[in-house]
Amino acid sequence: MGVPYPFPAIVGQEELKRALLITAVDPAVGGVLAFGDRGTGKSTAVRALAAMLPPMPVVAGCRFGCDPAEPDDCCAECRARGPAAEIRLAPVPVVDLPLGATEDRVVGALDLERALAHGEKAFEPGLLARANRGFLYIDEVNLLEDHLVDLLLDVAATGENVVERDGLSVRHPARFVLVGSGNPEEGELRPQFLDRFGLSVEVRTPAEIAARVEVVRRRDAFERDRAGFAAAWRAEEAALRDRVVQARARLPDIAVPEAVLQRAAALCLHLGTDGLRGELTLIRAARALAALEGRAEVGAEELGAVAPSALCHRLRRDPLATAGSSARVARALAETGG
Repeated sequence: MGVPYPFPAIVGQEELKRALLITAVDPAVGGVLAFGDRGTGKSTAVRALAAMLPPMPVVAGCRFGCDPAEPDDCCAECRARGPAAEIRLAPVPVVDLPLGATEDRVVGALDLERALAHGEKAFEPGLLARANRGFLYIDEVNLLEDHLVDLLLDVAATGENVVERDGLSVRHPARFVLVGSGNPEEGELRPQFLDRFGLSVEVRTPAEIAARVEVVRRRDAFERDRAGFAAAWRAEEAALRDRVVQARARLPDIAVPEAVLQRAAALCLHLGTDGLRGELTLIRAARALAALEGRAEVGAEELGAVAPSALCHRLRRDPLATAGSSARVARALAETGG
């Protein structure tokens, strides 16, 4: 495996990095949708974050990377092993879902080699199995075929992949952070799929000469000496990893005052978001950010910081509006209390 680019070495793109760190602290926030220019480091950021995170405990020999700390969510094979199952550490997976992938490749299918050679009906896991407890990355997500979108909607809603075909009946956990990137000029996402992404960010090419020069300088240094470049950022990477680990431990104890709940509900009502997923995502993201910042409770600062990412993609389109989504959220924040 090649040396990944260090996450702290990414220049700019603060909103994208913050969104990814929030989902690393609390995957229940949902996925991250990054729309914007090509060549701005979107896939680099996802892989860099996964490589930076501490390895995760898995049941040894499990094809789905089951979490030994959550026996009720494990696959049938791991439940059969019981508490005596051996545990090992594995890196957090990042799995690419190609636009042209077949359904069998995504969900898994009959292992034809074993079926033909030995006459056995065995399940060959797909991309969803490999992505369990990690990241599923889809580039040009707005061009994804409808049948794969429907499939991902089902799995995202249940956290479980169910395969019943070719005489097979298999269920296995499939909980992952869905990360999508693309160019909005090439097509739009279906509203149901868009709503499944917890956070959305707009990624733009740096407009300042100093930032562009620094991107080129760091990338060139990395390409010429990957190991040396990674070593130079190891201390900062370790410090950020510790922040994420501590934030995960702190997360259950982060308080959410009643005033913050009221503000979140008022904000979503003011913006006219459909359903209650906006409020839930807003509170979860603000809580994760508070944990990252080492605070004991969620305040107006955290709520305001994550509101654009949590709500912009949930706004109804107003053909008469002159302001963009971020400006509408900022105005609504001001009108609902600060």
